[in-house]
Amino acid sequence: MIDLYTWTTPNGRKASVMLEEVGLPYEVHPVNIGADEQFKPDFLAISPNNKIPAIVDRDTRTSVFESGAILIYLAETSGQLLPTDAAARAKTLEWLMWQMASWGPMLGQLNHFMRAAPEPVPYAVKRFTDEAVRLIGVLDKRLGQVEFVAGDYSIADVAIYTWAAVAMDPLKQAAGVEAPNIDRWLAAVGARPAVQKGMAVPAV
Repeated sequence: MIDLYTWTTPNGRKASVMLEEVGLPYEVHPVNIGADEQFKPDFLAISPNNKIPAIVDRDTRTSVFESGAILIYLAETSGQLLPTDAAARAKTLEWLMWQMASWGPMLGQLNHFMRAAPEPVPYAVKRFTDEAVRLIGVLDKRLGQVEFVAGDYSIADVAIYTWAAVAMDPLKQAAGVEAPNIDRWLAAVGARPAVQKGMAVPAV
C-alpha cells in the first residue's frame, strides 16, 4: 500500500496518474498547500523540501519525495512504464529530466509572474513566455516524430502531460502558437481512463 501526500497541482497529479496507471493500491492524504500544510513537522519528516507530492511505501517502509523520483520508484516497483532496455530507458529518462528541468519550472514561473506577482514584471513575463513557446516547439517537433514522447507510453508522458493539460490552451491563446502534434498527443493521453482518474486526485 502506498500513502500518497498530494494536492491539486500538476506535480501532485504526476503521482496519482502514475499510481492509477500501474494499479498499485494507494491511500490519498491531501496536503493543502494554500493553508501551508506542507510546512507541518509530520510532512517535513517525509518531504524535507516541504513540497508535494511525497509517498510512503508501507510494504518497504520507503519514503520518496520529488515527483520525478516518485515516478521512477513506482515504475521500478511495478515493472511498468520505464523500459529495461538501456537505450529505451535512457530516452525515457532524458524526457523525464526535460520535464523536471525545463517544462515544469518554466511554466510554473510563468504562471507565478502572470497570476501571483504582487506587481507586474513585464520582463519576467516575456522571458518565461518566450521560453515556454520555445519548449512547446521542442515538444511538438518530438511528437511529430513519435507517438509518445519516448516512443512508447511511459513515465515521461505522465510527467509532461499533467503540466501540458493545464497550460497549453492558455499559452496558445496568449502567444498565438500552434502545436498540432501536442494536441494529438494530449487527446490520446487524456483519453486514458487511468489518466482521467488520476487527474481528479485529490477530490477536494
